[in-house]
Amino acid sequence: MKKLISFLLALAPLPASAKKPNILFIIADDQAPLSIGGVNNSEIKTPNLDKLSKQGVLFNNCFNQGSWSGAVCVASRTMLITGQSVFRAPKNKPYLDKWANSRGAIAVEGSTEVKLWPEVFRDAGYDTFLTGKWHNNYYSALKGFSQAKAIAKGMYETFDPSGSKKPGYNRPTPTNNKWNPWDPKFTGHWAPFVRDIVSKNGAQEVSDEYTVKKHSSELFADKAIEFLGKAKGSDKPFFMYVAFNAPHDPRQAPKEFVDMYPPAKIKIPENYLPEHPFDNGAIKIRDEALAPFPRTKVVVQVHRSEYYAIITHMDREIGRILKALKKSGRADETYVVFTADHGLAVGQHGLMGKQNSYDHSIKMPFMISGPGINKGATVDEKIYMQSVYSTTCELAGLKVPDSVEYPSIVPLIKGEAKGGEEVIFNAYIETQRLVRTDRYKLVHYPKIRRNQLFDIKEDPFETKDLIDDPKLEKVRKRLLVTLRNKRTELGDGLLSASGGK
Repeated sequence: MKKLISFLLALAPLPASAKKPNILFIIADDQAPLSIGGVNNSEIKTPNLDKLSKQGVLFNNCFNQGSWSGAVCVASRTMLITGQSVFRAPKNKPYLDKWANSRGAIAVEGSTEVKLWPEVFRDAGYDTFLTGKWHNNYYSALKGFSQAKAIAKGMYETFDPSGSKKPGYNRPTPTNNKWNPWDPKFTGHWAPFVRDIVSKNGAQEVSDEYTVKKHSSELFADKAIEFLGKAKGSDKPFFMYVAFNAPHDPRQAPKEFVDMYPPAKIKIPENYLPEHPFDNGAIKIRDEALAPFPRTKVVVQVHRSEYYAIITHMDREIGRILKALKKSGRADETYVVFTADHGLAVGQHGLMGKQNSYDHSIKMPFMISGPGINKGATVDEKIYMQSVYSTTCELAGLKVPDSVEYPSIVPLIKGEAKGGEEVIFNAYIETQRLVRTDRYKLVHYPKIRRNQLFDIKEDPFETKDLIDDPKLEKVRKRLLVTLRNKRTELGDGLLSASGGK
């Protein structure tokens, strides 16, 4: 059984103070779990995230619970702001109901409304601020935030002045090799179109869309820094939601960052495959069209080099935000959380996207630092990223709404040997379901009546499917029962729709 490691010192008691702490939440988009240079991947340079990880508690096993649409980003963020699980979150009004209700096996008809994460802080007197990717409707942004600058789209497509609307796809090939990640002419991250929350006739509304000729990561950092500059000297607590579109494709970064990662020097993942061995229900999705089939090692090296470059560039911008926080004089009273909405394959298992059940796609980085939190602690217990809702409420002394399903991880932050999820569950539309313990993972594909079984301890890169191993028959049966129980507990509509399969 995995244990909690808190180094030699016990965590100091979290401070009890009449003054409310600030919250700075930073979320990346599509950032794989093994992507922090000083923590778990020496191939990538992330000096600011390295430093941040040493200033607080680092969680090694943080997961997303799945998605009811191909846009996993949407689902993850809806669960985040509502605090509700994968089969209940789509019912909420903050989500785009027409998207949710198009997935009958996941979402159900009807709409409910719960207290949103930023809304709890706003109602408690916090100055709530948003910049970057929101990927929920504007109703929820207005409901949760007192200020918002540069509210971004879910992603930014690229355009080639020569006529191609999507030069970032099916590359590189001999006939599609002119892509240049640092050239603004391809637009994408280099020309984000955004909106603000503005006041009009005494009420708040979302402004018309406008385009900024600046890399999206730099734009969002600029807006966060502007807010922190205004917060200097204020006694009012703040809640900041800073959401980067990076490292989501198109993976663009300034030339100095791209030059750090020559493709020929990039390592091939241990779980590299030219193609996935079977159709998992998401082989033809948009993300998988980014690279040609089969995936050659050269192609994987190119994509991973550009992926590393945009992460390192984002890391620089995160460093700018953290510097501004310190300059504001309010760093000592601020909890800083860094995470991502989910992971990404980028050439692993023959895949490029996140619409799969492997750890590289359902896991993400997670770290938290702030007042009373011990430095340099590491937690191996399993958690969901969406637990940050209840966790930050508890740290701020605010009541967690009864509608929130993800538990607080404050006990783990305190160094207590309890807490976390006994079993991780994940669902992707109607095609994938899984349960994961510390040792084993069982993946169920309802549409094709196929299962996979991996020994995570012995095979962390999930290269050996043990589903037919007679020695693990009891394990397989036990996990199938666990899977069914979790699906029932969470309200998986596919069970009744498929006769319980």
